[in-house]
Amino acid sequence: MLEAARRELTRDPDSRLEDIAAAAGVARRTVYVHFACRAALVEGLAAEAAEAIRRAVAGAPAPTPDAVADMARFILMMWPVGDRYRALIRLARGHDLARARVDELLTPARDMATRVFAHGRRQGVFQTTVPPDPLTRAIEAELLLLLDCVDCGLWSDDGTGAATAALIAAGVAPDTAASKVEHVRKTGSPPSPV
Repeated sequence: MLEAARRELTRDPDSRLEDIAAAAGVARRTVYVHFACRAALVEGLAAEAAEAIRRAVAGAPAPTPDAVADMARFILMMWPVGDRYRALIRLARGHDLARARVDELLTPARDMATRVFAHGRRQGVFQTTVPPDPLTRAIEAELLLLLDCVDCGLWSDDGTGAATAALIAAGVAPDTAASKVEHVRKTGSPPSPV
């Protein structure tokens, strides 16, 4: 049922429980047995997304000496999770999901990204104008907007473009960002030092 809800809410954020029941191939009352209202269904999707984010963060590889590759790897790892639950972005914008709940969902990913940005700042590979916490939120906003562009059909990406754009926003030179993301995508590891 949550899978049908995710699909329907991605297609139309204003989908009603009746629409979701039809998409799931069940009677409307079956949906109401599990979810008393639309808000409960949205919360069910949010809980599922939170678990997916926690699993992805828990499965992330240990940090390496290459913070740029670590950030590229992290974004490439998180992009499919964001893509799967991108309907929640529009639901949050429409106030179907409270900002505090969105913050709670994203906390594990934010914490990890902030650690990587702090590490990269110490290495001198990320910009230092904006501290790691606000930088994480700024780049998170960029990535959420890019997911929204995918949702609206304005863009298609497997995470490569998004990771490159995020690294550039963090202060990495465009050519370096693109080659680092490409290398991580192909190998899963940072390139050897030259």
